[in-house]
Amino acid sequence: MRPLTGFVLPPDLPTLGLLEPLLSIPGYFEVTPETTWRLDDRSRLVENGFHALFREIGRAAARPFVAHGVGLSMGSTSASDVPRVRRWLSRLRRDQTLFRYLWFTDHAGLTMAGGRSLTLPLPVPMTHASVAAMRRRLASMQRIVPDVGVETTAHYFLFGPPLEEPAFYARVVAGARRWLLLDLHNVHTMSVNMGFDSWEYVSRLPLDKVIEIHVSGGVSSDGSWLPSGRSLRLDSHDDDVPDDVWRLLERVLPLCPNLRGVTLERMEGTVDVTTIPRLRRELRRIEKTIQRKAA
Repeated sequence: MRPLTGFVLPPDLPTLGLLEPLLSIPGYFEVTPETTWRLDDRSRLVENGFHALFREIGRAAARPFVAHGVGLSMGSTSASDVPRVRRWLSRLRRDQTLFRYLWFTDHAGLTMAGGRSLTLPLPVPMTHASVAAMRRRLASMQRIVPDVGVETTAHYFLFGPPLEEPAFYARVVAGARRWLLLDLHNVHTMSVNMGFDSWEYVSRLPLDKVIEIHVSGGVSSDGSWLPSGRSLRLDSHDDDVPDDVWRLLERVLPLCPNLRGVTLERMEGTVDVTTIPRLRRELRRIEKTIQRKAA
């Protein structure tokens, strides 16, 4: 079966309004589950307005959903985090009866520590303990959605050499119906910031485990952010997909035998009327690249 083109539904009404002309192009929609929830006054996760809106968009377009979270915190090991994770998974179980997610991935790393949100996923040491923690989390996810996985996350530092990370991911996703979400812009971002060859990194990954690929764009940080004046590549999802990422996509597609989708990401609040034609071209380019490589 040929992979489909996907698009992320942003939890932002003005952005969704601008994107409406494009929503007939993708073959599926990607949803971040926690963007469809809110905490009520009893600390329960309940549906917010995007929960029904996203389902209506999927119904109107006759498109399935995949789930890609940020907040499950795959690398968490703290006992104090257990109630939060149980609540998160319980909410996801109810959602699965409505969204029927085809697969469910989350960022590799740590997004919660000591009861505090870390905002962005932070890396974990590439140890047996970290592998075990993420495999336990995958097992809990798999009881809800049979096909689960972790994303190659854009970290700005690592506990070890970057080119050892692919082997770490291979250990995490070993086993039936456990997959890798290969985010090519994340790899590109790390290669620019850490000074390694992006293709060498990609070629070391277990490419037979790649179920989905992400493509997106980003910008460079303001040099005044750091005392050194150094500018970093940001995985900000707010610009066109760069040529280096398109080249990686062309090269890796034929090497992923279990690939089911290639998803274009764009951050809410970074779209205006001039962006829509460019996003349409990017979606069509993904389609054509998949068709060409399949042929």
